[in-house]
Amino acid sequence: MNITFIGGGNMASALIGGLIKQGFKGASICVVDISPENLQSLHARYQVQTFAELGSASAASDVIVLAVKPQQLHGVAATLAPLLQQQLVISIAAGVRANDLSRWLGGYRQLVRTMPNTPAMVSSGMTGLYALPEVTTAQREQAATVLQAVGSTLWLEEESQMDAVTAVSGSGPAYVFYFMEAMQAAATELGFSPQQARTLTLETFLGAARLAAQSDEDAATLRARVTSKGGTTERALGTMEDAGIKASIVQAIHAAAVRSRELGDALGKE
Repeated sequence: MNITFIGGGNMASALIGGLIKQGFKGASICVVDISPENLQSLHARYQVQTFAELGSASAASDVIVLAVKPQQLHGVAATLAPLLQQQLVISIAAGVRANDLSRWLGGYRQLVRTMPNTPAMVSSGMTGLYALPEVTTAQREQAATVLQAVGSTLWLEEESQMDAVTAVSGSGPAYVFYFMEAMQAAATELGFSPQQARTLTLETFLGAARLAAQSDEDAATLRARVTSKGGTTERALGTMEDAGIKASIVQAIHAAAVRSRELGDALGKE
């Protein structure tokens, strides 16, 4: 499988690195980017082919990954449209719906829309994928191969679910970091140095995530197991419950999903 990345930023670099670790050869990967620095860096690290402009040579791949900012995608699509034949096009641009991208590409329908998240940069990402009906089984497998190079994947039956994926896993790392900020702040107030606070918080998150991943029990059961009656954990969780923290988190994720729909509507007007 030959792959072309249009855009050579952080997510493209993460995907390329993951593919190389899986055994892909740098010579089978092309990168198109307007930044000479990006191209030089990617070629030095992975020996990929690099192009400053999108043309027939750079688009002659089995798979084309659109790894540009959403605001740039309309212009890129206009250049790409006449170069498409039977390639699978994968978009990792947030908010741009598959039917809108298809329209920008002159009605081209071999499209898979994806929503990865930033832990992909350390091969621990979570990506939602949605394929238009015209995408073949083999092309779905190609899309999975590309995105599974940086973590786990979840296929969606309806594209409308992508707004929820964006709200939960796409934005999710920021929620985790936000909670980590609060824990570290509390730890320093309780007398630990910033480095000690960071270590206590980070290792707690890593350990809890591993425990949850390796357990068949749900989060509520795991939480109850470490909440002794009359103990410190019960006091802390009671304080959070009184403050409405769980309800606020749920409300915030719903708000993120609404914003995702709004951005999709706005981007689709082009």
